[in-house]
Amino acid sequence: MNRAVDEVRRQERKERPELNRTRYLWLKRRSKLTASQRRWLGELLDPSRRGLKTALAYRIKLAFEALWDLPTRLAATYLEKWCSWAGESGLQPVIDAAKTIRKHWDGILLWFRSRITNGMIEGINSLVQAAKARARVF
Repeated sequence: MNRAVDEVRRQERKERPELNRTRYLWLKRRSKLTASQRRWLGELLDPSRRGLKTALAYRIKLAFEALWDLPTRLAATYLEKWCSWAGESGLQPVIDAAKTIRKHWDGILLWFRSRITNGMIEGINSLVQAAKARARVF
């Protein structure tokens, strides 16, 4: 979703100068923003700035992040509604992200039951690939 928000911002920045130098406001977690960054982001999210596509993409991103805090029984319904909202947003990068999420639907919902990610497997794979690269020297 960060890539999608950034793509929307880049496209929109050409027409909306207030988006210049705001990249990390949109990409950083809200909890990591400084007070001045929170104020600046609040101004950009203000409803009076009608038609700011980046703000819509950001709200969709925040809604996706909220998925991970839901109980297992609500996850599938929430994700379905989120995918519909993202798909109807009219923002191509967000629509593409929603399509990707639909492709990985089963894996995402499986996380809610197991709470296991593929990070450990990816780490082991990285070590194996590094060992193979070193072995080529011999």
